[in-house]
Amino acid sequence: MKKLRKKSTYEGNPVGLTDKACETMAEHLDKHLAAMWIMYAQYHKHHWMVEGPQFRDLHLFLQGHYEEVNLQLDALAERMTLLGYTPTTRLEDYVKLAYIKQEAEDVMHIRESLENDMKNERKIAEEFRKSIKKAFELEDFGTKSMLEGMLFKIEDRCHHLEHFLGEDSLAIGYLHSVKEASKN
Repeated sequence: MKKLRKKSTYEGNPVGLTDKACETMAEHLDKHLAAMWIMYAQYHKHHWMVEGPQFRDLHLFLQGHYEEVNLQLDALAERMTLLGYTPTTRLEDYVKLAYIKQEAEDVMHIRESLENDMKNERKIAEEFRKSIKKAFELEDFGTKSMLEGMLFKIEDRCHHLEHFLGEDSLAIGYLHSVKEASKN
């Protein structure tokens, strides 16, 4: 198959950014792309494997997450092409490039899976903040703005994961009242 160009080839950009800004931000975006593909796969896995009394709620919750991550994947890759670079597309390269780890193939308790998702979303949020700062320094305000919008959604997903992992205040209150009643 004849190549049009090598992946590492810089095409230039149509929006007047410096070559340095494009190169630096493309590197950041490619790492985010890799991490988000891992999150996409993890949310899908957990969506497929969830069981138990909250199955339906968690099944739909996780579907919403992977659908949102999918939209973010596309935006990251599209921005890289605007910057004049080719996004990574090979699955095995995502694992090497990402700053989060993919979970084992085993099926785990959903609480463990959600804890892992929250840990990874937190790490992604931290890395996005670094890229936002770098984009500002390089006067790449388009990338900065895009990442800020994504960061808000990442933080929101993390916050909702925290809620699923919280204590069940209704059950605790009920158990407390049963204990108190049995004392009398």
